[in-house]
Amino acid sequence: MPDYSPTPVQKFTFGLWTVGNRGADPFGSATREHKTPAELVYLLGEVGAYGVNFHDNDLIPIDATPAEAEAIKKDFRKALSDTGLVVPMATTNLFSDPIFKDGAFTSNDPKVRAYALQKTMKAMDLGVEFGAKIYVFWGGREGTETDSSKSAVGAIQRSREAMNFLCEYALDQKYDLKFALEAKPNEPRGDIYNPTTGHMLAFIATLDHPEMVGVNPEVAHEHMAGINFMHGVAQAWEAGKLFHIDLNDQYPGRYDQDLRFGSRDVKAAFYLVKFLEDVEYEGSRHFDAHAYRTEDFCGVKDFARGCMRTYMILREKAAQFNADPEVQSILAEINAADPAMTPFFGKYSPEKAAALKAQPFDRAAISQRGLKYERLDQLTIDILTGTR
Repeated sequence: MPDYSPTPVQKFTFGLWTVGNRGADPFGSATREHKTPAELVYLLGEVGAYGVNFHDNDLIPIDATPAEAEAIKKDFRKALSDTGLVVPMATTNLFSDPIFKDGAFTSNDPKVRAYALQKTMKAMDLGVEFGAKIYVFWGGREGTETDSSKSAVGAIQRSREAMNFLCEYALDQKYDLKFALEAKPNEPRGDIYNPTTGHMLAFIATLDHPEMVGVNPEVAHEHMAGINFMHGVAQAWEAGKLFHIDLNDQYPGRYDQDLRFGSRDVKAAFYLVKFLEDVEYEGSRHFDAHAYRTEDFCGVKDFARGCMRTYMILREKAAQFNADPEVQSILAEINAADPAMTPFFGKYSPEKAAALKAQPFDRAAISQRGLKYERLDQLTIDILTGTR
């Protein structure tokens, strides 16, 4: 039997909020008991994870005393040492507390916006203390239910001011941090600003320090909007902005489900894994998902192992796809260069434009060419189902 055990090379990570999810939802209370951050680190060590990520309040409750905070950090640090897990990413919870009911950086209340900056700076300090190199921003409350309440332009401007301020803070503190912005179209707000990865990429270009800021695309968030997730990831990669990635699964058009990676659309998951492996993505492969509400903590371990196992299986399938002679023959055929067309491509020149305008094309003959996409897609299915 193949060995699909996780390895440090893949940098599989989970958040404290993922394996620590207690199974509560808007219609029902928790079905699993509370576990401390240290206990969750030991759980992740048991299943073979590489690292653990956290929001500030996943680790330190928002109302903890300094003494309580130090005790929690001491236990957490020991658990990291005992298991060998690392903390590649940290983030700030700017959505749970009632103060953020109308947003954080985009709130209409200046006191809320100031508090959000203060809380984020302290959370950045905490993340750096534990070795985080990536800092994620998810604006869960940065939105609206009625456009009567806020200026959409003003919200963009407030977001830009906050990111510029926090970039300067990181530079002033000499932190080795990169920021990754995470998009989501809606939920918990009716609409969330910068709702897709494409919106975030455009927003980043307007910042004072765009070189410090990239994106953290999430499978579920893009699928909620009906978007092909791998395409968004590819655009971020090509732009040099794929700083982090959240892996899970999702039925399109529904609430944020955070399903186990690859459990809903294995074909889409395959194309994503293949892309990440083909481009040799070096960042964490972070599973931002949670176990079914039906599970106890043995089920949570099954969930975590399942996320990593599915990735490893699809990684093997991607290698099989890349090595399959018939697949590669079709790809070579449909991507074959035409020496007669080569002079028309590349950098523009007046001479090249004139030659191209004069070039005759036999549209009927060109359009009659079959591209073998049906066969190629079936070969993909055969590989994924293990029948090839």
